[in-house]
Amino acid sequence: MLSREFASGAASPSAFLEQCLARIETLEPEVKAFVVIDKEAARQRAAESSQRWAKGAPLSAVDGMPIGVKDVIETADMPTGMGSPLFEGVRTGKDSASVKALRSAGAIILGKTVTTEFASAVPGPTRNPWDVTRTPGGSSSGSAAGVASGMISAGLGTQVVGSIIRPASFCGSVGFKPSLGAINRGGSHDFMSQSCQGVLAASLADAWCVLSEIAARAGGDPGFAGLQGPSSLPDQRRARAVAVLETAGFARASAGARRAFAEACAAIETSGVEILTRRDSPDLARLEEHIGAAAAQTRKINAWESIWPLNVYRDLDTSKISPSMLAKLEEAEAMSISDYRLALAARDEAREAFEQLRGKVDAFITLSASGAASPGMATGDPAFSVPASYLGAPAASLPVLWDEGLPLGLQLIGFRDEDAAVFGYARALLAEVFQARTFLGLGG
Repeated sequence: MLSREFASGAASPSAFLEQCLARIETLEPEVKAFVVIDKEAARQRAAESSQRWAKGAPLSAVDGMPIGVKDVIETADMPTGMGSPLFEGVRTGKDSASVKALRSAGAIILGKTVTTEFASAVPGPTRNPWDVTRTPGGSSSGSAAGVASGMISAGLGTQVVGSIIRPASFCGSVGFKPSLGAINRGGSHDFMSQSCQGVLAASLADAWCVLSEIAARAGGDPGFAGLQGPSSLPDQRRARAVAVLETAGFARASAGARRAFAEACAAIETSGVEILTRRDSPDLARLEEHIGAAAAQTRKINAWESIWPLNVYRDLDTSKISPSMLAKLEEAEAMSISDYRLALAARDEAREAFEQLRGKVDAFITLSASGAASPGMATGDPAFSVPASYLGAPAASLPVLWDEGLPLGLQLIGFRDEDAAVFGYARALLAEVFQARTFLGLGG
């Protein structure tokens, strides 16, 4: 954990920032994780943080941590372009709730990271740091690639389908999508009803501390209690029983991904955790039936909820909106409010089925993606990442599996508002099962 190095004097925020800037100098020309970087402001903030740590008076555990901000999240001192030519260079002049909270905690906002167009499907220029001919995933591509490259310790991301979990899997970083409403999205252009703001990080400890410091200062979305748990990384705890979610993705998963997942399940069971599948539990089988429709129902929900502002963007300048987004808007405008209500009802039924398993299992495991990052820039199959979004549940991607010699995430999903428990279970898996198989020093 970075704060331990700062507290012990093994490193200072200024020295660590220079290491990050050196990585940027070397790798950014190929990886293209950033839209904009403010080096001089970062150096000034790092110097101030170094003085605080030297005096033993840091503002928080993330004081001096270099952080990237997904370019749909507003920053007062940098543009928020949303991955769109329509908003290139546009400045709102204000910080989002999460950015304001991080600044007050002493974190260093190093730059804005690349996102897909309006955090949807049209990719930006970011490349996968493991193989620049492959996709980094989307839409939090820049944050995932920046962390995996060692350019930043953490990056803010958003997810409505799979935009944290999938790029974390492809790039080999920790990814965490909190429970619905757990982190305040004020000032973030991800307004849909499944949207969550989360984090991609180099360790479980850094991921938790970033989110915890935001929640302590900005809370959750209006009407939500916000992220719950201790200020530091939750204690390690072994799950009693976990359920396998096969999802619609297993039929499309690569042979290597299926083999890696089977080996992981066997290792988890050997460690003393009971593994359940749909064949062991009627309630789990019922949940699998519901989430089989998660991608299709999410597409309908997101389409309807995107009518505004896409119709306004189209009116501003159609030539600066991609054919993909215009097609999405056309699909949405062909829907009726009744179509939307039916999709919401299906989602409610899925969430009720999910709750039936509370107390019967502690958590759920599945793949984070259908395999290693694919060649090209398409963002990838969302089948494994969409269920947690659909259910409003917290989900972590742990980079402990391999496919084609490239990272592949193991996804751990918890029950709503049990985010801290997910971190505890994840710590136990890393300590007891995968201790020799992680990429970035993830133990915490």
